[in-house]
Amino acid sequence: MLSLLRSSASKLRLRPAPILCNSVPHPTRRHRSSTATGLYGFHHLMSPKGFQRFVDDAIERSGELVEFISGMPSSAEIIKAMDEISNTVCCVVDSAELCRHTHPNREFVEEANKASMRINEYLHYLNTNHTLFDAVRKAEQESHLLTKEAQRAAHYLRLDFERGGIHLPAEKLDKVNELNIKISQLCREFSENIIIDPGAVDIFPASRMPQSLHHLLKPIYRSSGHSGAMKEKGFCIPTDPHTLSSVLQCASDNEVRKLTYIKGNSVPHANLGVLDNLIATRHELAQIMGYRSYAEFTVKPNMSSSPEVVMCFLKELGKMVRPSADEEFNKIKAFKRDKCGQTDGDLEAWDEAYYTAKMKSSAYDFDSSVVASYFPLPQCIDGLKVLVESLFGATFDSVPMEPGESWHPDVLKMSIHHPDEGDLGYLYLDLYSRNDKYPGCAHFAIKGGRSVSETEYQLPAVALVCNFSSRNSSTVRLNHWELETLFHEFGHALHSLLSRTEYQHFSGTRVVFDLAETPSNLFEYYAWDYRVLKTFAKHYSTGEIIPEKLVDSMQGARKIFAATDLQRQVFYAAVDQTLFGEQLSPPTSTIVEDLKREYTSWKHVEGTNWQARFIHLLNYGAGYYSYLYAKCFAATIWQKLCQEDPLSLTTGTALRTRFLQHGGAKEPDDLLNGLVGDGILRDCNGGLVPDITCLCNEMKFLGKS
Repeated sequence: MLSLLRSSASKLRLRPAPILCNSVPHPTRRHRSSTATGLYGFHHLMSPKGFQRFVDDAIERSGELVEFISGMPSSAEIIKAMDEISNTVCCVVDSAELCRHTHPNREFVEEANKASMRINEYLHYLNTNHTLFDAVRKAEQESHLLTKEAQRAAHYLRLDFERGGIHLPAEKLDKVNELNIKISQLCREFSENIIIDPGAVDIFPASRMPQSLHHLLKPIYRSSGHSGAMKEKGFCIPTDPHTLSSVLQCASDNEVRKLTYIKGNSVPHANLGVLDNLIATRHELAQIMGYRSYAEFTVKPNMSSSPEVVMCFLKELGKMVRPSADEEFNKIKAFKRDKCGQTDGDLEAWDEAYYTAKMKSSAYDFDSSVVASYFPLPQCIDGLKVLVESLFGATFDSVPMEPGESWHPDVLKMSIHHPDEGDLGYLYLDLYSRNDKYPGCAHFAIKGGRSVSETEYQLPAVALVCNFSSRNSSTVRLNHWELETLFHEFGHALHSLLSRTEYQHFSGTRVVFDLAETPSNLFEYYAWDYRVLKTFAKHYSTGEIIPEKLVDSMQGARKIFAATDLQRQVFYAAVDQTLFGEQLSPPTSTIVEDLKREYTSWKHVEGTNWQARFIHLLNYGAGYYSYLYAKCFAATIWQKLCQEDPLSLTTGTALRTRFLQHGGAKEPDDLLNGLVGDGILRDCNGGLVPDITCLCNEMKFLGKS
């Protein structure tokens, strides 16, 4: 971990970090002018080449602050200056990260890539600067002179410096820096390969593809007939994650599903080598740092504290869910045999999405397209407004952007505004799919909140990036799983926007890995509760409020395969933990195959390399288990705090004042216990794991064996 770039525990569902901009007086709403600015409000970024000056100015300002710190001012001044260095550098890192994932202009993307590499090299200089390290140690030793948050900042800055290897002999430190740079390059290469090579399958004739998928596909033609004069129409199916998911769920043709599944889970092939290199490089780094594995290096600062605790938790959860998951598997298999008229047909991986969708529809008499008719995207954004207004007594409205601030015409800028406190933060919404855009859904922090002075607070700003179908932005309607994703990412955004930490080092999602996903998982519950849905979910043509009976059916369908879904997450976490565990010799595909057999009811498909685009291995290397921690925490918080009255101001005030506003400025177990009391955590072999009682009750697993 880079000591001055505190992890934002991002998810892909992802997220990077903060920025320095003109600070805004906290109690007042900012007055906007029509003066031209640059991307995200940075005047440097009026043109692609502005990234060069952005880096230059960040390095220059950081140098001034390093010089100031070298004079050994007071402990409070040291911590404040260290936080400004972090803020200044993160400004470049985060804007470059968002730009290279979303900007349609290739020149902007290329300059952002260059800026990212330059600023990361400078970060390695800062993280190995003994003057800064000595100053931080001095501040920690004089912690009695600091506020509680400043004490925590001094402590964690010192730990992060040491995790960067500053205490090592010069030769080893140089090697650590070299390995960190290599890891950054490999992560960039892995993510770029996913965008460059999404894979594709050609299908003829076109009639094999259902009409509902045509907008996702590219028409193609081939010669037919004896003379070749006739043209037969077909489709090219891109196997990016979104299209792949839609095809597997909707295509009745077994061969189409098989071909798209295999292709989509085999690309980009180049990432197999990149992943091998990444695993080996991270392992070498961990061993130089004195750890047995990269998993141990990653997990140590978190609540779990060791890979052994993580694996104990995963095995417990896996054992608990297995009987129900096996039962679900057999039901799907029987359903397929019944529909296909077979007595001994196998259930294949490409069958799952298709037949589970059919079973849900059959059991609860609803169609996903009917459900989507109640979720036009503009009304879903209204749903976010309902959450902000009801829970926090604030408004969530679109505000104008200055010329040059946006990167695409579809982007919206939203402001959370409280009647007593003024603007609380800003959220950019980039929700529609387009070519060369990051293919998943993610929360990108742009600017962390921090106290600039006694009267000024730097407001947080974040971007929420999704890839909803953009046939016509005025008529986009979300499937319910897309609505759930939107609410999930909004949970991350609220964590950032409602944070009120003194230092940006702790702002919002800058918390330990195994706490970071808790707000996002909690807000998924809001996407399922009828009391919430009825406030905004209305039929796109009639205006009818979504019927409660339909929501009951959706909830019932959701529960049919809850064990299978949970088992899959346990499997993902086990893969992540194992790949970065103590070094193993088999190829990653063999490891994945073995773990799939151990942790799931499904068989591995020969020749597929699903891990080649499991992008969580980058930002969440050895930390994917945190999703399962969050799932347990969220179940407990929902049942103990939110379920009785999910939209009450009392509920929202508790969430904000006891949890969200503190970011990483308090110990995670103190935050969780302070929010709902005892019973959310338990001790396990020297670490902390979630209590699974509420999740088990919700999923009705207790008592099964």
